[in-house]
Amino acid sequence: MSTPRHLTTWLRTRSPDERRLLLARVGFVVDEDIPPQDLARLLLRRQAVTPLVRFCTLPQRQALSAVAWLAARRHGPLGYHLEGDDPAGRAVPRADVLDLLAGPDLDRRTAADAVLDQLAGMALVLPPHGDQVIVPGAVHMDLAGETGLGRPAADLFAAHFNAPEVHAIADALGFPKSRVREVAERNVLGLLGDPERVRALVAGAPASVRDWLARLVGHGSRLRTHAYQFQSGYGYQHNVRYVVRPGGSGDPDTDWLVAHGLLLPAGPPDVAEVPFEVATAILGGPRVPFAPEPPPPPDDLPGAEGAEGTAQAAATSALSQIERLLAACVGQPPTLRKAGGLAVRDTRRLAKAVGVDEDVARFWIDLAAQAELLGLHAEPVPRPKGHRGKLPEPMVNLLPTTDYDTWLKQPPVERLARIIGTWATLPATYTYWPAEAGTPVALTEPTDPHAVSLRYALLEALAAVPAGKGLPADGLHYLMLRAAWHRPHHVSAARLGAEQAGAILREAGLLGVTAGGALTVVGHTVRDLLVSGEAWRSPEAALAAALSAMLPPAQATARFQADLTAVVPGMPDSSLAELLDDVAERESEGHAVVWRLSAATVRRAFDQGYEADDLLARLAGAAEGPLPQTLEYLVKDTARVHGRIRVVRSGCCLRADDEALVEELSRAQALRALGLRKIAPTVLISAAGEEETLARLRAAGYAPALESETGATVVERAGTRRVPARS
Repeated sequence: MSTPRHLTTWLRTRSPDERRLLLARVGFVVDEDIPPQDLARLLLRRQAVTPLVRFCTLPQRQALSAVAWLAARRHGPLGYHLEGDDPAGRAVPRADVLDLLAGPDLDRRTAADAVLDQLAGMALVLPPHGDQVIVPGAVHMDLAGETGLGRPAADLFAAHFNAPEVHAIADALGFPKSRVREVAERNVLGLLGDPERVRALVAGAPASVRDWLARLVGHGSRLRTHAYQFQSGYGYQHNVRYVVRPGGSGDPDTDWLVAHGLLLPAGPPDVAEVPFEVATAILGGPRVPFAPEPPPPPDDLPGAEGAEGTAQAAATSALSQIERLLAACVGQPPTLRKAGGLAVRDTRRLAKAVGVDEDVARFWIDLAAQAELLGLHAEPVPRPKGHRGKLPEPMVNLLPTTDYDTWLKQPPVERLARIIGTWATLPATYTYWPAEAGTPVALTEPTDPHAVSLRYALLEALAAVPAGKGLPADGLHYLMLRAAWHRPHHVSAARLGAEQAGAILREAGLLGVTAGGALTVVGHTVRDLLVSGEAWRSPEAALAAALSAMLPPAQATARFQADLTAVVPGMPDSSLAELLDDVAERESEGHAVVWRLSAATVRRAFDQGYEADDLLARLAGAAEGPLPQTLEYLVKDTARVHGRIRVVRSGCCLRADDEALVEELSRAQALRALGLRKIAPTVLISAAGEEETLARLRAAGYAPALESETGATVVERAGTRRVPARS
């Protein structure tokens, strides 16, 4: 019976959820169950195996590389078409794998045995289980060179060196000169094949060389270096001849290893490796580096007092800022640049409207767009009558989607759950913008294939912090080390640095996922969703429950104070926030949200169609107690002067019943740009259009109202255009 059939039988014992998790790990998110025989065929293909391997922890990769290396030693070199073969033909004894990983150490052997069982649960070690270990063909092709043991020196010499390079190494090792390559090569290989002579050679090297060689052998034996340059040959990796680069590699320690034959060309350009004989001599025998436990958190971590309050304030502020940013896009849609991305001036305008830094505004814009709350809309360009030439490119604006209005009506925890759920699986770190990428712009397509795994690895590292403790600001080094244990492939491939790791953690802090150097209850939920695969399917319910446990209930009332502020402890519900945003300006956010009312903000509410009595009634309905007299006076006084000036739609014209006011306007220095001219005791005409005239009058401290051609007051409301959500 072939191994694929055994795999099918094993998959039948797994639940549908476990099978879907396997699919999610290889990049397929589905709701329906896939038949076991179809899933078995998929899991044996390289397109599926490679993503599974990339999700492995460090000890899992080390175990797989040990199996692949042993198979290569036992069954010969890898074939290019191994994927289509039955992988049972490259089985290796389980005991040999444990010997290679752990030697005689019983505790380490137990840990290695457990890792092999974990890999069986991921379908990377194939059933049947027992005294043989079988892995898919793609594992043999991808990981055989990761053991740190290298290939035999004889193979590397034969594949990549001509006679002069062999003679040069023999000369550096002190052998007598010989005209025959075979003699020189036999001498060199004899030394490299004797562990005692290799250790003696290394012992006579400079201390920095010894340290460098130990690090190389402990981390895979391969090195990117300019020590060798291409000379001749064919093929990409096989039968390519190299010579030592004139002037060396730029690193004296590497050059010493090259000169003495301890670092040889590996095949690909600019890659060298320590041969097997040297690695085993340094390690004391064939050993694959094996790290069954991740690096522990630092000792004596400080307490994380106040972290819960910090997380509450961050989550409240995040939702409030995103709501205001979306509202600003409703009122004045931003414009997309022809080169792509949002115009910088629009990003700055939105940042100012929300009261955040530009990089935070970009983050909220991108996150809202990925959450399907913002979308792009191309304004059609009408063709003028008789026009036959090419029309200009349409202007592309950023508008709320059809999901936006529904989202606004949801409870705050559900709104924020959608945002955090989007962030968890976002293939980008939007607040990380390397200097070489140029000027940062919002609305760039997410293109970082490592972002989700890097995010998960850092959250997993934070999850190890003991309860009630938090990492200090200088704890980033530990986080990166532990992240590399959880996701070694992605950390290495992305070349994760302190700047990107800091950006990921900053985003997590802005959303309340982390606080005080530790995971919050929401952070633990995000981590669990990523592990289970539910983060790609339906994370909102779990996130909303976690947010409900972290945040106080949404408030439907505010405390209005005599100093014309309105205070909402915690998070306001959507209707209260909308009312207060209409009539006041947000002054601060955090554990409580504070709005400040003024004549200008009340006048703005009147511009949007509120009447004085209606506004006071709505404010009284939202108040915890009676409204202060100062607030009632403010509303009534502003109402008395609102609309005394009327901007009439024409070209454009202003009118007012108060002749003294008209005279004052005609002489006002702040309004000179409008070119106002009095044509009657109560009428002025403006050189500007109605929108600019209204704006300049309000900037100068007046309270005009817009009037239609029929004499009725025009209520100025935000636009209601929407674009379809992509999903």
